[in-house]
Amino acid sequence: MFRIKHFISTGGIALVVAAYAGTALAENADTADAAGKTAQAIPTKAALVTLEKSAYEAWKAKNAKFWGTFLSDNFVGWGSSGRLDKAAAIKEYTGSDCEIRSYAVSDEQVSPLGKDAALITHKATVDGTCNGQTLPAGSWVASIYVRDGNQWKGVFHAEAPVVDPKATPAEPVDQKEASHGEQPGPAHRDAGTDAMLTAEEAVWEAWRRHDAEKLADLTARNISFINIFGIHLATKADTLNEWSGTYCNVRSVSISDAAGTMLSPTVGILTHRATADGTCYGQKVGPVWGTSVYIKQGGRWKWTFGINLAARREGA
Repeated sequence: MFRIKHFISTGGIALVVAAYAGTALAENADTADAAGKTAQAIPTKAALVTLEKSAYEAWKAKNAKFWGTFLSDNFVGWGSSGRLDKAAAIKEYTGSDCEIRSYAVSDEQVSPLGKDAALITHKATVDGTCNGQTLPAGSWVASIYVRDGNQWKGVFHAEAPVVDPKATPAEPVDQKEASHGEQPGPAHRDAGTDAMLTAEEAVWEAWRRHDAEKLADLTARNISFINIFGIHLATKADTLNEWSGTYCNVRSVSISDAAGTMLSPTVGILTHRATADGTCYGQKVGPVWGTSVYIKQGGRWKWTFGINLAARREGA
């Protein structure tokens, strides 16, 4: 979908749009949504892929006018300095000095989120540069569209480049410095946000303890995840296997700067900043810009999709 000029702290290279292949989440629509309605209400896969490619074309052509009507007024995403709202996103998507020769989109999947929102994920490869730096060849990205009258608009976007989790960072991440470049954005605090935050804290704590049984209870039937290394975990089994694995040794976790974007009474997006005291793959864990999508089932908010990005340092 829409392109972001985004730099990772581990290498100082530009991140680019890519996508993430999610699993079908028809079960994730709340039971209050009529079963037949959900499938009929969302656009076809082809229609959403067309929307995604139109954003690529606008970014490639430096079409500044495109984004005003393409993005929802409630848009939230992650950019080069942290969380973006619509105004910040338009500035970022049109202000980067990028020269794109070609791009390719593949492995697209669409997952309904209730009757008025849909997650599209895909893999992208790009041949080009931003600010004179060659863009990563492969990335995974997640985009969410929401119904706005008769139009579907982008309400969320984030991307994760594929990197080697065992590679030594070129520069160690300093957690205090990493927060300087961050733009937390407005704190949308309401009952839904607070409930999602409580659930998010429980998910992180269960991850810290490698508690697969608790993680299974906190998550929906069909889940998927993109981690900070650009690893795409397409199923619940794969996600829980990684989360409960022993490659991370973490003593404590902390969630801050949480903001909620409610897509409906039963679907919400929680963006936040997370820190963990410990190591993964032998490396010190740096700060994370996290996004989690929650659905409300049986009176409980359950985690259904997420993408985490390594928070970058200011000027990195």
